[in-house]
Amino acid sequence: SGSSKGTPRAFPAPDRTRPPRKTPEMFSARPAVRSTAFLLPLITRTTAFAIRTARPAAAPLSTPAAFSHSTARCIRAAAASMRPAGLRMMSDSAAAKTGFTIDAPPAPGQPFHLAFPVRDIEEAREFYGGTLGCVQGRIAPGKWVDYSLNGHQIVCHWAGNDYKCVDYYNPVDGDEVPVPHFGLALEEEQWHNLAKKVRDAGIKFIVEPHLRFKGMPGEQWTMFFKDPSGNNLEFKAMSNPENLFARYDVVD
Repeated sequence: SGSSKGTPRAFPAPDRTRPPRKTPEMFSARPAVRSTAFLLPLITRTTAFAIRTARPAAAPLSTPAAFSHSTARCIRAAAASMRPAGLRMMSDSAAAKTGFTIDAPPAPGQPFHLAFPVRDIEEAREFYGGTLGCVQGRIAPGKWVDYSLNGHQIVCHWAGNDYKCVDYYNPVDGDEVPVPHFGLALEEEQWHNLAKKVRDAGIKFIVEPHLRFKGMPGEQWTMFFKDPSGNNLEFKAMSNPENLFARYDVVD
C-alpha cells in the first residue's frame, strides 16, 4: 500500500550453509574445454544462417548481381573455416570450364606414381598409348602426358629433344640387366600376350623373354625392352605370385 512508502525493507540473512562459489582459478583446463565444446555446432549453424540471410530475396542464388563483394568475401571465409581438414574442393568456375572423362580406374589400394623424361611427347604417346595400349589420362600438349599402367600412374615429361636414358648394367641370373628400369609383375597369360605384342611391333628386346631363377622361390618370366627415348622397361610374371617378396640369398 501507499502507507508503506519510506518503511525500511527487510532482506533475508545470507545462507551460510551453501558451499562457496567457485572462482575462475578453481577450474581446471580440461573441464573448461568440455564446457565450451557445445558452442562449436552453434557457431557453425549461426554462420550458415547468416550466409543464407545475406542473400537479397529478389535475386536468385545463381545470379552474380545477387551478392555484394563484401558478402562474397564473407561466404568464402565462412566456407574455408567450415571445410574439413584435408578436404580439397574444386571451385565452381574451374569445374564448369573443365570437361573430362574417366576411361581407366585406379589400381586398388595406393596406386604407384612414376614420372620419367622423354625426348618427344607425341612419340611417347604413340609408344605407351599405341604399342603398349596404356589408357591416357591428362595431357599438357608438348609438356607432359600421363597414363594408366594397369591402374598405376606413369607420367612422360618432355626433357628436350636430345634426351636419352643413360644405362648402367648389373648381372642377374646370367643376364646383363639395364638400370634404371620399371614395369609390372603380370599374370603369366598377360605376360605371354605382351611378349607377343612387343615382338609383333618390331621392338628390340634388351633381354629376350625367358624364364629365370628356375626351381627357385623367385622363379619368374622376364623380358626387357626400351621406349623410343631409351628408357628401360621390364615386365615379369612370377611362377608363384605369392613369392614376389620371398626373402632369401640369391647365388648366381
